[in-house]
Amino acid sequence: MNLLSTISGSLMEKFFPAGWDLKKIDACVDDDPTTITKRQKWWHKGFEPVLCDSFSDFDVLMGHEIARRIQVSKEAGEKLALILPVGPMGMYRWAVYFLKEWNVSCDHVYGFNMDEWSDRDGNTLPSTNTGAFQYAMEHAFYGPLGKLTVPSKQRHFALKKVLPTYADRIGELRSKGAKLTVIFGIGRVCHIAFWEPHFAGEYANEKEWKAQSHRIGAKLHPLTIEQNAITSFRSRTTLVPAYANTIGPALFTTADSIIGGADGSLARGMQWQGLSVWMTLRHGPSTWIPSTYMPTQPGRLFIHKDLAGPLVAECN
Repeated sequence: MNLLSTISGSLMEKFFPAGWDLKKIDACVDDDPTTITKRQKWWHKGFEPVLCDSFSDFDVLMGHEIARRIQVSKEAGEKLALILPVGPMGMYRWAVYFLKEWNVSCDHVYGFNMDEWSDRDGNTLPSTNTGAFQYAMEHAFYGPLGKLTVPSKQRHFALKKVLPTYADRIGELRSKGAKLTVIFGIGRVCHIAFWEPHFAGEYANEKEWKAQSHRIGAKLHPLTIEQNAITSFRSRTTLVPAYANTIGPALFTTADSIIGGADGSLARGMQWQGLSVWMTLRHGPSTWIPSTYMPTQPGRLFIHKDLAGPLVAECN
């Protein structure tokens, strides 16, 4: 007895995105957690999942990866466009640490926050609100870098009037030799940024879906709202906005490199992200599961080892 055998007639029957095949999704999970990094035929040859033994290892390794990408582009004399997430966050402290240790200026970096909370019209939280992603980035990354920081005019946030300019700004940078690195987390429903799986139903085919650079006032899935209630709002669902401004697949599926992180393990054996990671690595590309496009690009996905499982029942 499980969800697959009891979903008919239940409140869950129409809850998941219409394009989800729950049987196929469940089959993505291997009972042997050591197989999670087993290479799949559809992965990019330069893609690598990296298991991390602890949260501290995760933060250091991912932070080092970000700092190293910035350092390498600096040494190559290239401009670097970074699409930046708020979640995960612990890696920014270490990215700052390494950049300061190496004395690497970020004056060649152009930062683009991938999303921001909004109402249905795309109006966003003020930057002084502690829940705002702009607030988080200023305090976790840009501010702590001090004199080495990204110039303020090169910081872009997913605001109603700014987000629609991302594609052109990034396109212009790349036309002049800049590289694009997408840094990301994986949502409970496998979104990248706040590009939700149910958006797939609005497009005729993958080509049309991939052409979307952004969305203003994106309607969030209930699981996304609950995920953030747990991870960012201390369980207070009533504080979480139901909409967000977000980049789209035209940006997050076309990177020169990616740096991903999945650290959604909680205390006492509880977690929220294991299934999402297995889906990302095993399902194969699907517009209904946006994160499945990330392994098709070169780079690394850092994964807390608890998320590998085994994903079996354990009463807490």
